[in-house]
Amino acid sequence: MNLKTSFDGMTFNNPLMPAAGPLNGDLEKLRFLVEQGCGGITTKTISIKKPKIPKPCIYGDKTFIMNSELWSELPYQTWIDEILPEYVKDKNRPLIISLGYSKEDMEFLVPKVEKFADAFEISTHYVGTDLSVIQDTVKAIRKNTDKPIYMKISPHIPNPEGFAKAIKQAGANGVVAINSLGPTMKIDIDSREIIYGNDKGFVWTSGPAIKPIALATVYKIKQAEPSLTVIGVGGIKTADDVIEFLLAGASAVQMLSSALLMGKTLYSKIIEALPKALKKYGFSSIQEVIDSNLEKHVVYKRSLPVLDEDKCIDCMLCQKICPYFAIDYPGVITFNPDKCFECGLCIAKCPTNAISFKEEG
Repeated sequence: MNLKTSFDGMTFNNPLMPAAGPLNGDLEKLRFLVEQGCGGITTKTISIKKPKIPKPCIYGDKTFIMNSELWSELPYQTWIDEILPEYVKDKNRPLIISLGYSKEDMEFLVPKVEKFADAFEISTHYVGTDLSVIQDTVKAIRKNTDKPIYMKISPHIPNPEGFAKAIKQAGANGVVAINSLGPTMKIDIDSREIIYGNDKGFVWTSGPAIKPIALATVYKIKQAEPSLTVIGVGGIKTADDVIEFLLAGASAVQMLSSALLMGKTLYSKIIEALPKALKKYGFSSIQEVIDSNLEKHVVYKRSLPVLDEDKCIDCMLCQKICPYFAIDYPGVITFNPDKCFECGLCIAKCPTNAISFKEEG
């Protein structure tokens, strides 16, 4: 099974990379991610100022991470003088250096790290929503490198399509979509206090819970500007998730939060699972997924749901959750045609796939 993906002059042995964050913040961690088999490596975001990070700063729940951690806690000099020179001695896959944040930061940092990078990822997390400011940042970077530039979009940007158009005009090669969601908040009821928050009380949320937003953003950007490369990030935890992002328009993906929730070896597990997942869905390569057209069919009238009694375990979940009070149980699950709205919730939530819409025709 061919897991390779190529774009902007780079070839990745598989589409999975780490997203910028605590797992790629020094040489030991970068080498660990290489050992995990990641197709490319992204660094933690390097900036000029030293961040002031509250402790504790990372909270994990079942489906999301909340964090008030910022950019790299190591000085940029450490990256330039120690980490990057040592890492590139044995580099055998593309290295994307993540930088932040302002135009002035870029003018200072890019020339200093350019020789180590195969490409740049630029965080826009703290530069506001003014697209002209973001364009000026891209132009400043482009003056100092001819290597690929990927601007990382934050969910607070109100118009992903406009963002994509603006950065393309300024000279960027693509978008990393999306950054963590926020501001968000974590409250401890016992102590009556905000926890894990910054000085304003806020954290940023990432992980599987934000995947629907990330997928939609990837799709919007690729539909608006097909020539841009899109790297999908936000909620990936399985090989199936990787395939979904590629179908939505991504050429590669990044993951970090799920590794914090499920274990750092999740990278190698996903890469190992990819061939089987591709085969399951009838794909012969990663490139075939990328080249596939994602169809959409809007249907306004469906049939009444039907029950496969052999699969039904009488858990009654469908009846408990039905918002239209359309499911009864006179010894077997039944659907009231006068009440059923054909919303599909019971089908989505049935633990044994015992409910489906009747096939038309």
